Amino acid sequence: MSYQKAFQEYLQLEKNYSMHTVTAYGNDLIFFKEFLKSNFEMDQLEEVNYSMIRSWIVAMVDDGVANSSVNRKIASLKSFYKFLLKIKVIKSSPLLKHKSLKTPKKLQIPFSENELDMVLNNLKFPDGFEGIRDKLIIDMFYTTGIRRIELISLKMQNIDLHNRTLKVLGKRNKERILPIVPVIASQIEKYLTERAQLEVIKDPEYFFLMLKGVKLNDSFVYRLINYYFSNVSEKVKKSPHILRHTFATHLLNNGADLNSVKELLGHASLASTQVYTHSSLSELKKVYGQAHPRNKN
Repeated sequence: MSYQKAFQEYLQLEKNYSMHTVTAYGNDLIFFKEFLKSNFEMDQLEEVNYSMIRSWIVAMVDDGVANSSVNRKIASLKSFYKFLLKIKVIKSSPLLKHKSLKTPKKLQIPFSENELDMVLNNLKFPDGFEGIRDKLIIDMFYTTGIRRIELISLKMQNIDLHNRTLKVLGKRNKERILPIVPVIASQIEKYLTERAQLEVIKDPEYFFLMLKGVKLNDSFVYRLINYYFSNVSEKVKKSPHILRHTFATHLLNNGADLNSVKELLGHASLASTQVYTHSSLSELKKVYGQAHPRNKN
């Protein structure tokens, strides 16, 4: 088995990465390998030095590849060389001292409370299984801050209606327990009733299913969110991640502390959670402007 194939199996089976991510990492390695063949007449990734990688970076930048895309491809290489270190194929990573290219920070704009209310309370969802499932998916994203892959991977055994909790398997196989608000518990009961009446269930262990009884996939969930929010929002980006962003922003706007939001999101550090604070700051400025005596006039 090639190191590349072993690496992809490691990502999927041990790191629990989605197939989309595993495929993307594999493609990055293929592109780099092709560059090595064309420019250095070699294809042994374990024998690469940093100057070769640096040449690839320069070539991508010269071709107009965005810095963020370059950084993502290099992140794939970093993970690959960490894997080679782990299995003791190499003694040190050629990317040990590499620094990522600078990228402009993109402002993620969350949905407003009004937009969520419009989708969940004013839009007409289809009758039956699909409509109940679609609404539950949207509401679960919004009320738990769950990641797309976490939602897709939810198992039946992860749902505890008695204690109103769900167990999530996050990044690096880290488990966390999330509360379920009463309205979601009620929706889950309706969904389970409809789910039990499906003609065929091919993936019985998974909580969310397609009409044909198989587990959801990444593109379906993305299209679902984009479809429903396109009816109420003119924001450019309408995705599951924006709903996760909205979850965090609305909690912070309504007084939740940063550490609690960090735990709910499953972040390893506060630095990751602080990305979501810009909208809260806007809300604080608004309240400050309305309340402070020096700003009355």
